[in-house]
Amino acid sequence: MANAFDAANAPEGVPSEIIKGDFVQWKESDLVTDYPSDSYTSTFIARPTAGGANEISVTATGSSSYYLFSITSTASAAFKKGDYSWQLKIKRNSDNAQVVIRQGSVKVSTDVAASTSDSRSHAQIMVDKIESLLAGKADSDVSSYSIAGRSLTKMTFAELQDARNFYRGEVIREQNTLDLKNGRKGASTIQVKF
Repeated sequence: MANAFDAANAPEGVPSEIIKGDFVQWKESDLVTDYPSDSYTSTFIARPTAGGANEISVTATGSSSYYLFSITSTASAAFKKGDYSWQLKIKRNSDNAQVVIRQGSVKVSTDVAASTSDSRSHAQIMVDKIESLLAGKADSDVSSYSIAGRSLTKMTFAELQDARNFYRGEVIREQNTLDLKNGRKGASTIQVKF
């Protein structure tokens, strides 16, 4: 494994995920041919997809071979968790004219070792809660009641089962997406030998 702190080992292109508190760096080698670093400046800007003022802005250091983008551990620790939309901009130093070269998305995730928050997805939380309700359904079998003019209606056993099955499907889809992203075959992959 190459030293992740060495600029020579920096991966090409914007990462798809940034872990809060990690030192992050990447190269953009293909830009220096058309935009030599002595005449141009490259900047990476990302904003939360859901909106908000949590902007990530990184100005690259240029060389004759690549633009290098670096984010310190202290800076990434301050990022808000979530999905971000990013743009890679090139600015001409002579007149400050700029153009967007690329755009995409990046996810900012919490370091599991540093996090005390629930790391389950919404779908998994719902499956767990519905299963808890199903387990307690035998003890409180009343589906609706009224007290002092206010009424409450609970989901039926069949409705809870339908909801659980829906969220189980969501959990499986999330796991398949994660498996494919990590290069593993998903649960829906069928292997056949002849």
